[in-house]
Amino acid sequence: MPTKTPLDAIPSDPRLEITLRPALLEQFVGQLRIKERLDVLIAAAKQRGDSLEHLLFCGPPGLGKTSLAHIVAKAMGANITTTSGPVIEKAGDLAGLLTTLQKGDVLFIDEIHRLNKNIEEYLYPAMEDFRLDIIIDQGPNARSVRLNLPRFTLIGATTRAGMISAPLRSRFGLVNRLDYYPAEDLQKVIIRSARLLELEIETAAALEIARRSRGTPRIANNLLRWVRDYALVRSTPPVTVATADAALAMLEIDQDGLDEMDKRLLEALIHKFDGGPVGLNSLAVSVGEEPGTLEEVHEPYLIMEGFLKRTPQGRVAAKRAYDKLGLKPSGSQQELL
Repeated sequence: MPTKTPLDAIPSDPRLEITLRPALLEQFVGQLRIKERLDVLIAAAKQRGDSLEHLLFCGPPGLGKTSLAHIVAKAMGANITTTSGPVIEKAGDLAGLLTTLQKGDVLFIDEIHRLNKNIEEYLYPAMEDFRLDIIIDQGPNARSVRLNLPRFTLIGATTRAGMISAPLRSRFGLVNRLDYYPAEDLQKVIIRSARLLELEIETAAALEIARRSRGTPRIANNLLRWVRDYALVRSTPPVTVATADAALAMLEIDQDGLDEMDKRLLEALIHKFDGGPVGLNSLAVSVGEEPGTLEEVHEPYLIMEGFLKRTPQGRVAAKRAYDKLGLKPSGSQQELL
């Protein structure tokens, strides 16, 4: 059964992403504690005349991990090389990346939790001692070659912090977890993005979009782009609350930020499985979606907003899910709630 593409998976115009991405720490909205830590680290590294220590950013997709990596590199006046864990398939790939770095440069590895465990072993001495030991050839002709590396900064980003091994995690000087954004912070993101897009929008309309953005700046910008296009065809400037509401209704995004798949998931959980508990795979089959998509894209927001619970026995619909659908839990389900 065909399903709609999740909002945070909608392909974005790269030029637009570059335009909307903040370039300076003071332009980055939200995540105040992380910004304060980074400000101290950057200032201290500059005073020492040294490279920044290795950093790990973790949290759900679309919260600004990549943006922060670029901001850190710019603040240090360093070049940044970007890659992702699945791309680095063998030691030679890693060596090629590390040997091109200059002193103080930043290597950004997205999805670092998907890094091959064998490759991970090569990273340990590179991060600690700035050297790389590579085995060349096999059998009797095998020999080890040591490469000295400049002092660089590794910045890793992950949506699955629990999948990062303890040895790798311990080699990061600072681990930062990004949290979902409150609507007020997302409103600031939307107003800033609208200004860059030369889009007139009322403050209340920006807040309306923010409330339906699932606490995620990437989704907020995606929705803003849609509202901009909708307003261009169906309305006149500025974008009002009514315009934003009509545009989002066309995408079937309701007042709570739930899209069609979110509601299908809750309906299946309650109607087909009597509110749970039910296993993820069974739930995925019932709505025609991949288990990984449900677990990584839909469930985090539903859990955060109190619609869904994860238990050792499986997924369970929370009271708010019944209220959302205008239903009352059965006697057995009331005991679970």
